[in-house]
Amino acid sequence: MAGPGHKMKVLSLYKQLLRASQKFDSYNYRMYALRRIRDAFRDNKALTDGATIASELSYAQKNLDIIKRQTIVGQLYGARDKLVIEK
Repeated sequence: MAGPGHKMKVLSLYKQLLRASQKFDSYNYRMYALRRIRDAFRDNKALTDGATIASELSYAQKNLDIIKRQTIVGQLYGARDKLVIEK
């Protein structure tokens, strides 16, 4: 079963992913990232094997790095006009 150490790491990583995904300038990217994060964590909440949990945490950390990198790249090239739904 997942120990308290894993639980804290998972919650921390989940919050970091949600915060990082909010930095996307594009509404569509932002909503896609939020949906993917929530779905992935919901699908994996029943995991109990320590090795599998560690593997999924590693995968999530790589995705966090990708999200951070992509938000920076997106900000470098400036934002287009906002969508109607964002106004």
